Amino acid sequence: MSYRKRTAALASAAALAGSAVWMAAPVARAEVVDVNYQCKTPIGDKSAVSPIDIKGVKSGSGYRITMSWQKGVSSSPVELGKGAMTPSATIALGGADSGSLTVTGPANDAAIPANTPIKINDLSGTYTPKKSGEVTFTAGVLTIKALGTTTTCTPTNDPGPSLTLDVTAGGGGTTGSAQGGDPGSGSGSGAELPQTGPEDSALALGTLGGTVLLAGAAGALWLSRRNQGARPGR
Repeated sequence: MSYRKRTAALASAAALAGSAVWMAAPVARAEVVDVNYQCKTPIGDKSAVSPIDIKGVKSGSGYRITMSWQKGVSSSPVELGKGAMTPSATIALGGADSGSLTVTGPANDAAIPANTPIKINDLSGTYTPKKSGEVTFTAGVLTIKALGTTTTCTPTNDPGPSLTLDVTAGGGGTTGSAQGGDPGSGSGSGAELPQTGPEDSALALGTLGGTVLLAGAAGALWLSRRNQGARPGR
Protein backbone atom coordinates (compact mmCIF):
# COMPACT_ATOMS: atom_id res chain seq x y z
CA MET A 1 0.00 0.00 0.00
CA SER A 2 1.36 3.45 -0.92
CA TYR A 3 2.22 5.93 1.82
CA ARG A 4 -0.61 8.29 0.76
CA LYS A 5 -3.22 5.50 0.88
CA ARG A 6 -1.87 4.21 4.22
CA THR A 7 -2.14 7.70 5.75
CA ALA A 8 -5.68 8.17 4.42
CA ALA A 9 -6.72 4.77 5.82
CA LEU A 10 -5.35 5.60 9.27
CA ALA A 11 -7.11 8.97 9.21
CA SER A 12 -10.44 7.31 8.36
CA ALA A 13 -10.01 4.67 11.07
CA ALA A 14 -9.15 7.30 13.69
CA ALA A 15 -12.14 9.44 12.73
CA LEU A 16 -14.49 6.44 12.90
CA ALA A 17 -13.12 5.45 16.31
CA GLY A 18 -13.57 9.00 17.58
CA SER A 19 -17.12 9.07 16.21
CA ALA A 20 -17.93 5.85 18.06
CA VAL A 21 -16.69 7.40 21.32
CA TRP A 22 -18.81 10.48 20.64
CA MET A 23 -21.94 8.44 19.97
CA ALA A 24 -21.39 6.35 23.09
CA ALA A 25 -21.14 9.40 25.36
CA PRO A 26 -24.10 9.68 27.76
CA VAL A 27 -26.80 12.16 26.77
CA ALA A 28 -29.06 14.24 28.99
CA ARG A 29 -32.78 13.56 28.59
CA ALA A 30 -35.23 16.38 29.29
CA GLU A 31 -39.02 16.43 29.13
CA VAL A 32 -41.58 19.09 29.97
CA VAL A 33 -43.89 17.58 32.62
CA ASP A 34 -47.29 18.84 33.77
CA VAL A 35 -47.31 19.33 37.53
CA ASN A 36 -50.58 19.63 39.45
CA TYR A 37 -49.84 21.97 42.37
CA GLN A 38 -52.09 22.12 45.43
CA CYS A 39 -51.27 25.34 47.23
CA LYS A 40 -51.81 26.24 50.86
CA THR A 41 -52.30 30.01 50.94
CA PRO A 42 -53.18 32.49 53.72
CA ILE A 43 -56.70 32.78 52.23
CA GLY A 44 -57.36 29.09 51.61
CA ASP A 45 -56.42 26.26 49.28
CA LYS A 46 -55.83 26.82 45.58
CA SER A 47 -54.70 24.58 42.74
CA ALA A 48 -53.02 25.05 39.38
CA VAL A 49 -51.35 22.92 36.71
CA SER A 50 -48.11 24.15 35.16
CA PRO A 51 -45.73 22.47 32.71
CA ILE A 52 -42.30 22.27 34.34
CA ASP A 53 -39.01 22.26 32.46
CA ILE A 54 -35.71 21.41 34.17
CA LYS A 55 -32.35 21.82 32.42
CA GLY A 56 -28.79 21.01 33.50
CA VAL A 57 -25.57 22.63 32.26
CA LYS A 58 -22.09 21.45 33.29
CA SER A 59 -20.50 23.93 35.69
CA GLY A 60 -17.14 23.13 37.26
CA SER A 61 -17.40 19.89 39.24
CA GLY A 62 -21.21 19.95 39.16
CA TYR A 63 -24.20 21.16 37.16
CA ARG A 64 -26.18 24.37 37.07
CA ILE A 65 -29.79 23.20 37.32
CA THR A 66 -32.54 25.56 36.13
CA MET A 67 -36.25 25.01 36.75
CA SER A 68 -38.85 26.85 34.63
CA TRP A 69 -42.63 27.29 34.95
CA GLN A 70 -44.58 27.72 31.72
CA LYS A 71 -47.77 28.83 33.49
CA GLY A 72 -48.51 30.80 36.64
CA VAL A 73 -49.55 29.18 39.91
CA SER A 74 -51.63 30.40 42.88
CA SER A 75 -52.69 34.07 43.09
CA SER A 76 -52.95 36.95 45.52
CA PRO A 77 -56.12 38.88 46.52
CA VAL A 78 -54.06 42.08 46.44
CA GLU A 79 -51.50 43.39 43.99
CA LEU A 80 -47.94 42.32 44.67
CA GLY A 81 -45.64 45.23 43.96
CA LYS A 82 -42.27 44.90 42.28
CA GLY A 83 -39.93 42.87 44.50
CA ALA A 84 -42.72 41.81 46.90
CA MET A 85 -42.68 38.09 46.02
CA THR A 86 -39.71 35.73 46.46
CA PRO A 87 -39.94 32.12 45.20
CA SER A 88 -37.91 28.99 45.91
CA ALA A 89 -38.45 25.30 45.22
CA THR A 90 -37.06 21.85 45.80
CA ILE A 91 -36.19 19.28 43.14
CA ALA A 92 -36.33 15.62 44.15
CA LEU A 93 -33.33 13.53 43.14
CA GLY A 94 -33.82 9.91 42.13
CA GLY A 95 -32.10 7.05 40.38
CA ALA A 96 -28.44 6.77 41.38
CA ASP A 97 -28.73 9.67 43.85
CA SER A 98 -31.27 10.70 46.46
CA GLY A 99 -32.34 13.69 48.51
CA SER A 100 -33.32 17.06 47.14
CA LEU A 101 -31.84 20.17 45.56
CA THR A 102 -33.03 23.67 46.50
CA VAL A 103 -33.34 26.18 43.68
CA THR A 104 -33.87 29.90 44.16
CA GLY A 105 -34.34 33.00 42.07
CA PRO A 106 -34.91 36.74 42.13
CA ALA A 107 -38.00 38.51 43.39
CA ASN A 108 -40.65 39.53 40.86
CA ASP A 109 -39.33 42.26 38.56
CA ALA A 110 -42.77 43.70 37.84
CA ALA A 111 -46.00 44.17 39.77
CA ILE A 112 -48.39 41.19 39.82
CA PRO A 113 -52.06 42.25 39.60
CA ALA A 114 -54.53 40.95 42.16
CA ASN A 115 -56.30 37.65 41.47
CA THR A 116 -54.06 36.66 38.57
CA PRO A 117 -51.80 33.59 38.36
CA ILE A 118 -48.38 34.28 39.82
CA LYS A 119 -45.70 33.70 37.19
CA ILE A 120 -42.58 32.21 38.76
CA ASN A 121 -39.24 33.34 37.37
CA ASP A 122 -36.66 30.67 36.54
CA LEU A 123 -35.07 29.18 39.66
CA SER A 124 -31.61 27.67 39.73
CA GLY A 125 -29.09 25.92 41.95
CA THR A 126 -25.89 23.89 41.74
CA TYR A 127 -25.95 20.10 41.87
CA THR A 128 -22.75 18.18 42.67
CA PRO A 129 -23.02 14.41 42.07
CA LYS A 130 -22.48 12.26 45.17
CA LYS A 131 -22.95 8.97 43.30
CA SER A 132 -22.32 7.84 39.74
CA GLY A 133 -25.05 6.76 37.32
CA GLU A 134 -28.32 8.11 35.97
CA VAL A 135 -29.84 10.76 38.24
CA THR A 136 -33.41 12.03 37.78
CA PHE A 137 -34.70 15.50 38.66
CA THR A 138 -38.40 15.84 39.52
CA ALA A 139 -40.38 18.94 40.53
CA GLY A 140 -40.88 19.20 44.29
CA VAL A 141 -42.46 21.75 46.63
CA LEU A 142 -42.72 25.38 45.51
CA THR A 143 -42.60 28.06 48.21
CA ILE A 144 -43.79 31.63 47.64
CA LYS A 145 -43.09 34.34 50.20
CA ALA A 146 -44.92 37.63 49.80
CA LEU A 147 -46.03 40.47 52.07
CA GLY A 148 -44.98 38.58 55.20
CA THR A 149 -46.92 35.43 54.24
CA THR A 150 -45.83 32.02 52.97
CA THR A 151 -47.61 29.87 50.39
CA THR A 152 -46.54 26.28 49.77
CA CYS A 153 -47.50 24.42 46.60
CA THR A 154 -47.06 20.64 46.58
CA PRO A 155 -47.25 18.38 43.49
CA THR A 156 -50.14 15.91 43.91
CA ASN A 157 -50.11 14.01 40.60
CA ASP A 158 -46.82 12.16 41.15
CA PRO A 159 -45.13 13.86 38.18
CA GLY A 160 -42.34 12.07 36.36
CA PRO A 161 -38.78 13.42 36.06
CA SER A 162 -38.27 16.53 33.96
CA LEU A 163 -34.55 15.77 33.53
CA THR A 164 -32.24 12.74 33.59
CA LEU A 165 -28.46 13.13 33.71
CA ASP A 166 -25.77 10.45 33.48
CA VAL A 167 -23.18 11.65 36.00
CA THR A 168 -19.96 10.53 37.64
CA ALA A 169 -19.26 11.36 41.29
CA GLY A 170 -16.25 13.59 41.72
CA GLY A 171 -17.04 15.93 38.85
CA GLY A 172 -16.58 13.64 35.85
CA GLY A 173 -20.19 13.68 34.69
CA THR A 174 -21.22 14.63 31.16
CA THR A 175 -24.33 15.72 29.32
CA GLY A 176 -23.38 14.23 26.03
CA SER A 177 -20.12 16.06 25.35
CA ALA A 178 -16.98 14.05 24.69
CA GLN A 179 -14.38 14.65 27.37
CA GLY A 180 -10.90 13.49 28.19
CA GLY A 181 -8.00 12.82 25.85
CA ASP A 182 -4.31 12.06 25.82
CA PRO A 183 -2.66 14.27 28.48
CA GLY A 184 0.55 14.30 26.47
CA SER A 185 -1.19 15.91 23.49
CA GLY A 186 -2.52 18.99 25.29
CA SER A 187 -1.06 22.40 24.55
CA GLY A 188 1.52 23.55 27.06
CA SER A 189 2.14 20.00 28.34
CA GLY A 190 5.77 20.05 27.24
CA ALA A 191 5.49 16.58 25.66
CA GLU A 192 6.32 16.15 21.96
CA LEU A 193 5.71 13.17 19.72
CA PRO A 194 8.64 12.03 17.56
CA GLN A 195 8.39 13.41 14.05
CA THR A 196 11.38 11.99 12.20
CA GLY A 197 9.66 10.76 9.05
CA PRO A 198 6.49 9.53 7.36
CA GLU A 199 6.16 6.35 9.47
CA ASP A 200 6.37 8.35 12.70
CA SER A 201 3.75 10.80 11.42
CA ALA A 202 1.41 7.93 10.54
CA LEU A 203 1.86 6.50 14.06
CA ALA A 204 1.14 9.90 15.59
CA LEU A 205 -2.04 10.10 13.52
CA GLY A 206 -3.26 6.77 14.88
CA THR A 207 -2.43 7.82 18.46
CA LEU A 208 -4.25 11.15 18.22
CA GLY A 209 -7.57 9.83 16.90
CA GLY A 210 -9.48 12.21 19.15
CA THR A 211 -7.54 15.17 17.76
CA VAL A 212 -8.30 14.11 14.19
CA LEU A 213 -12.00 13.91 15.08
CA LEU A 214 -12.00 17.42 16.49
CA ALA A 215 -9.89 18.93 13.72
CA GLY A 216 -11.85 17.14 11.00
CA ALA A 217 -10.79 17.46 7.40
CA ALA A 218 -8.61 20.47 8.17
CA GLY A 219 -6.39 18.38 10.45
CA ALA A 220 -6.05 15.59 7.89
CA LEU A 221 -5.18 18.12 5.16
CA TRP A 222 -2.52 19.71 7.38
CA LEU A 223 -0.93 16.34 8.08
CA SER A 224 -0.98 15.35 4.40
CA ARG A 225 0.75 18.56 3.36
CA ARG A 226 3.31 18.23 6.13
CA ASN A 227 4.18 14.67 5.14
CA GLN A 228 4.55 15.67 1.49
CA GLY A 229 7.21 18.12 2.56
CA ALA A 230 8.90 15.48 4.75
CA ARG A 231 8.86 12.70 2.10
CA PRO A 232 12.43 11.67 1.20
CA GLY A 233 13.47 12.29 -2.39
CA ARG A 234 13.79 9.47 -4.85
